[in-house]
This record gives sequence, C-alpha cells and structure tokens, in this order.
Amino acid sequence: MSNKRKLFEEVGSPESAKPTAQPGLIDRKNSGARRAIRVWLQILFALVFIMIAVGGLTRLTDSGLSITEWRPITGALPPMNAAEWQSEFEKYQQIDEFRVQNQWMELADFKIIYWWEWGHRQLGRVIGVVWALGFGYFALRRQIPAGWNSKILLLGVLGGAQGAIGWWMVASGVTQGEGVTDVASYRLATHLGLAFVILGFISWYIMELGRKAPDLLQARRAREAKQWGLSTGLLHFTFLQILLGGLVAGIDAGRSYTDWPMMGGAWFPASALNLEPMWRNFFESPGLVQFMHRVTGYLLLVFTIVVWLRGRNSAHPRTRFAFNAVMSAMSLQILLGIITVLYAAPAHIAIVHQSLAVIVWVLILRARFLSGYPIATSVRGVS
Repeated sequence: MSNKRKLFEEVGSPESAKPTAQPGLIDRKNSGARRAIRVWLQILFALVFIMIAVGGLTRLTDSGLSITEWRPITGALPPMNAAEWQSEFEKYQQIDEFRVQNQWMELADFKIIYWWEWGHRQLGRVIGVVWALGFGYFALRRQIPAGWNSKILLLGVLGGAQGAIGWWMVASGVTQGEGVTDVASYRLATHLGLAFVILGFISWYIMELGRKAPDLLQARRAREAKQWGLSTGLLHFTFLQILLGGLVAGIDAGRSYTDWPMMGGAWFPASALNLEPMWRNFFESPGLVQFMHRVTGYLLLVFTIVVWLRGRNSAHPRTRFAFNAVMSAMSLQILLGIITVLYAAPAHIAIVHQSLAVIVWVLILRARFLSGYPIATSVRGVS
C-alpha cells in the first residue's frame, strides 16, 4: 500500500526534501565575527605590550619630560626643520629637569630623549587609531557579538583615560623654579597600573572569544571555586606589586640600595623615614619604597606557592599546567628582581624585569580563566 501524503505536503515534493536539523544555529545567532575580533584584539594586545616596554625605556632613559606640551593632534608631527627643533629645545631648557641636571645637553643630546618620548606618544596614537578603526568596522557591519559592544567600548574609554593620565603624570615634572626633576611617582604608578588593567581586559576578552559561548556556559558549571578565589587573590596581590614597582621606577629607588638581602648593611634602611611629613616616605623615600617592594615580593612568592599547590590538585590537565606556568614565571621574576637590584637596575635588565611582569600578569589571568571555565579532557587526554 502506498504511503499516505501528509497534510499540507506540497504536491510533487520528494520525501528527501524534508528539512534536516542543522547543529550550531543557536551558537551562530548573534555570534558576530568572533574570530576576526579576536585577531584584532591580539593585535591590540601586542601593541599595548610594546607600549609598556617603550614606556619603561622612556623612563629609564629619562626622556619623559622632553616634550613639555600636550598636543594630542598636532603633536603627531615631530619637528620638521632646524627652527622647530630649536624651539622644542628652548621649551625644554625652561623646566627644572634641564636647569638642575641636564645643563650639559646640546641639541643633539636633546633629540635623543625627544625621539623616545615622541615615539611613546605616537605609539599611543597608533593604538587609539587601531581600536577606533576596528570598532567602527565591526560595528558598521553589525558583526559585534551580542553583549560585546560595552566591553569593546570600555577598552576605548580606558585608552582615552590612559592618554589623559599620561599627561597628568608628565605635567607633575614640567615645573619651573621648584627643583623637580622627575614626574610624581604615584602618578607614574597610576599610569603603569592602568596599562596593566587595559592589557588584562584585552587578554580576558581574547580568552573568552577563543571558545564558543555555549561552551563557556557549560564550563562555568564545572568552576573550581577554591582555585578561582585563590587566583583572584593572586591577581590582586600581583597588581599591588606592579604598583609598587611603578613607585620604585618613579624615584629610581632600584639604584639606591644595591646589596641583597640586606639594604645598606641593615635589614631596614636607616634613611627610610627621613622625609617630613611622614606620608611622603611611602612615595618619595628610595629606602622605604624599595623596602616595600622587596618585602611584598617575598610575600607574593609565598602566596604564589600556596596558590600553585592548590592548582596542582585541579581535575583538569590544562588548568594544572596553567598554574605550573605561573609558579615558574613568578620564580623567575623574583630572581630577576634580585639581579636587577644587584646590578643597580641597568636599562637592559630593568626592561626585561618589567616585561616579565607582563608575562606573569597574563599567566595569572590564564590560570584564573581556566579555573572559572575549565576545559574538560577525556580519559584519553583529548579535549
């Protein structure tokens, strides 16, 4: 007996024309160009990483005050002729840094530090343009995944704030008649800290976009709460140490005491509390600032060991590997910090120390992410 036709079935339509289920439609809906946005964020990550390194070298070469004005648009062009170079040099000659410690400089010497600062600011402009072009492109094409507009806008807001804070920092050192030869250390620490915050958000977004939204929702149910909490604490503790590192850099405290584990032959430097009022010592006393950075480093290493021991108990191999990487990088960073002190913070060692701090920061974020969104692994070890 022939098969009966189903109600509303079109005449002549073959049985094979029935619609088949298409997996992944829910995931594709409002998913946007996740892969392309992730690549764009990776480019931003690389640029911000370079920006942090260039900023560190700008500080180590005492170049940060060579440009005495904030011109976000017109400042993109460097001096184009001898008259413009002379004009910039004359502006620099008016501030205390030149009058107190750099009167020996000729125009050729000034050009060296000028190019460092100009390059640092120019890279900031490049980052802003890359962000704006990327955001505009994906927004106009309506390829930004649902819920991601605010996240990407946040990066732009933080980037704009970073530019303003950068000038706020420089302005503290562009003085006349006050004897100031450096920027305020707490402003430098704020500037450095925000750079790490921006890099942290970019890193987190890259990790989120590296996995499908349904996968993340499912993985979240397997969150290892204890490891998540400890890695969050480690992230905050490390950020505190980064801020203290900014204070050390701001007043060249790393070159003040070059013995270890003692400081000037004592466990607590004799000059640590010489400034008045008392609160100034926590920002401006090389002895106290370096002491705080050292002690915090020791405590941070101890806490890292505690977090690592807990992370080794994770049920997921990739999470365990992430915590092993954190422990290895942190140990290397502590060792490099000691070497930096013993050699009086030469530029090539100090910049490696700062760059490794970025790596430690990202590795902690990675371990935290995998604690919150673990990757399940089969019995055979295939995820």
